Amino acid sequence: MGTRRRGRELALQMLYQYELAGTPPDAISASFEELEQAPPAAQEFAVRLVRGVVANLGEIDARIAAQADNWRLDRMAAVDRNVLRLALYELLYERETPPAVVIDEAVEIAKRFGSEKSGQFVNGVLDGALHRLTAMGA
Repeated sequence: MGTRRRGRELALQMLYQYELAGTPPDAISASFEELEQAPPAAQEFAVRLVRGVVANLGEIDARIAAQADNWRLDRMAAVDRNVLRLALYELLYERETPPAVVIDEAVEIAKRFGSEKSGQFVNGVLDGALHRLTAMGA
């Protein structure tokens, strides 16, 4: 598994804990054993993603809500919601990764950590979000 994939998976687990327990990202990263065992580059990427998502959560959630027409955020599975947050953060703020790669990674992570339908759901929402971003010139 690549360093960035590992970082994304760690970030997902940290965001899940942040959402469930309300623990600040720095406190999570300080006590997250799996993060400590990861390569330094994966650790740094994971922490950067989590901090970025948390700092921009309002905008990211608004974009998810606008794209997922028939799904309220609080009705989505927590894994799906947090995979979407990570991917949208990358699409908006971490521009060095091609959008198709961000979406493919999100789908694979959703399949691994989510339900049977998570990959398809995440793909649909992110594909629509990318079209909106492209149409807006972002």
